[in-house]
Amino acid sequence: MAKKAGQLGAVTGSDADTLMAAAWLHDVGYAAALAEEGFHPLDGARWLRRIGYDPRVTARVAHHSCAAIEAELRGLADELLAEFPWEESAVSDALRYFDLTTGPEGERMTVDGAAGGDQIAVRATDLNRWFDDVRAAAGHALASLA
Repeated sequence: MAKKAGQLGAVTGSDADTLMAAAWLHDVGYAAALAEEGFHPLDGARWLRRIGYDPRVTARVAHHSCAAIEAELRGLADELLAEFPWEESAVSDALRYFDLTTGPEGERMTVDGAAGGDQIAVRATDLNRWFDDVRAAAGHALASLA
């Protein structure tokens, strides 16, 4: 995913570094040692904030791939939005696109393939009770890219 992000400097302009950092760090919250809420976007962003990372990067990590929708379903939306501001930008759009079109081993996926939910189901094994909601959030994320 970060490799793709590095190729978009012309699109994101001066925000290329923000996109690259967020691409590398977006799933850091999956690390067991960082788990607080069990919601990886929020856990990862909180850790990045604690170690003094750039606030724009931490906010992109917190909100990657329509995390606000899943946060709402988990009862964490107020915390997410209070702690990390949402930003409508090319960086946010690019991060969402790259996350949904890159498999766990870095392989390229089509938007249609990701929309089918198979890859989302694989990624969401820790969220079995939330699977239908995660699929709905992914559908929303993909629709926003159209």
